[in-house]
Amino acid sequence: MPCEYKNQNLAVRVEESSQKPYYLAIKLLYQGGQTEIVAIDVAQVGSSNWSFMTRNYGAVWDTSRVPNGALQFRFVVTSGYDGKWVWAKNVLPADWKIGVIYDSGVQITDIAQEGCSPCDDGNW
Repeated sequence: MPCEYKNQNLAVRVEESSQKPYYLAIKLLYQGGQTEIVAIDVAQVGSSNWSFMTRNYGAVWDTSRVPNGALQFRFVVTSGYDGKWVWAKNVLPADWKIGVIYDSGVQITDIAQEGCSPCDDGNW
């Protein structure tokens, strides 16, 4: 059963363990569909110098390579077999605060596929 958050974008909450500007931990909220986020990169808005984040536990991701300024994120989202990039272009302001929830501006609504239909010829 897919999760559905009507009128709610994927949100990023800055965790209490974050220590600006040296360490950033975020929790993802309102992740819709039947999906899993398997990777997150972070960069300064307008930059293509991406740093990877590490899954700390559950829906919490962190990095000790925190870019300066406003931050953008890109997520690898899987729903079954394939993954795709979802880019949230302006999420955290330069003056981000601990404990605050920020709107990513994107919604994830993908539904997991039961099989690989182009590969399945129906013979068992």
